[in-house]
Amino acid sequence: MIEPKAARSRLFFSRCRLENPKNETTEVSMTDQATVLRQLIQKRRSSPQSSPPSHRMARTLAVTSGKGGVGKSNLALNLGIALAQHGARVCLLDASLGLSNLDLLCGLNGYWNLSHVLTGARNLNQIILDGPAGVHLVPGASGLADVADCPEPAQQNILTQMTQLEQNHDFLIVDTGPGIHRPVRSFVEVCDYVLVVTTPEPTAIADAYATVKALAGRGGLAMHLLVNQAASAQQARQIFERLKQTSQIFVRRELDYAGFVPFDRSVPNAVARRRPFLIEFPDCSASLAVRRLAGRLRGLPGQTKESSPFFARLWNHLRKRAA
Repeated sequence: MIEPKAARSRLFFSRCRLENPKNETTEVSMTDQATVLRQLIQKRRSSPQSSPPSHRMARTLAVTSGKGGVGKSNLALNLGIALAQHGARVCLLDASLGLSNLDLLCGLNGYWNLSHVLTGARNLNQIILDGPAGVHLVPGASGLADVADCPEPAQQNILTQMTQLEQNHDFLIVDTGPGIHRPVRSFVEVCDYVLVVTTPEPTAIADAYATVKALAGRGGLAMHLLVNQAASAQQARQIFERLKQTSQIFVRRELDYAGFVPFDRSVPNAVARRRPFLIEFPDCSASLAVRRLAGRLRGLPGQTKESSPFFARLWNHLRKRAA
């Protein structure tokens, strides 16, 4: 962090004063001041705090669905909290198209969002919200879909800020909008992992399959199915097996089972209170299921420093589509 000018001046002059044997303060010469200043600069340059981070790049997970109203955003938020409670540094990107509501789910009110970063009205650090359990929330991430229309210098500035954000976290969870529209696929297709959320409703299951079908062309994309609001483990497993078989036959694509979250009345109660259910009702059945899912995600391999960052992949993807 850059120190205020007045504070830097006090620090400099406090180190440019010498105590004489009589405890009287004597100003040193300008030559000595220059020597001390060079020493301070050299010390700051060699400080371990100024060296770049050596940790891996963040693992990126898109939470998406074919149909709205399946609890996707609520799951993304609580999953991020569960990961943070295990010690992970988590950032949530709210990429729902025009319907961002992650801040409301955790009792926050975010006015500034990524659209203001794109216009230069704010920088990224000024719009990030501090959520529960230390989770960071970036509202309005859907605005990144318009980055290809920005001037080149602005694009590079935003990319630099977003890449730094990625380097400072262990997980980036992208809460996409529902459906298979192009802006939604832009975020999903460049993530490391995709969590497709459905419920036992026939329309939600059909739309979940449509999502898998739309993403089937991305061969390296790992897709996992989560059944939310399931009546039982058996029901959730049957839904998964049906979708898995259909995907194998018609789109020749494998689908992994992420598990299920049972129907739990604590969830709508927590939403009404604008509190994550993992914090409001930590021992409810939905909270226990999300913690199990978080434990499995922690074991997934992450990106190395040599891997292409998520936001660089997103940039290239958006540019190709704009060309």
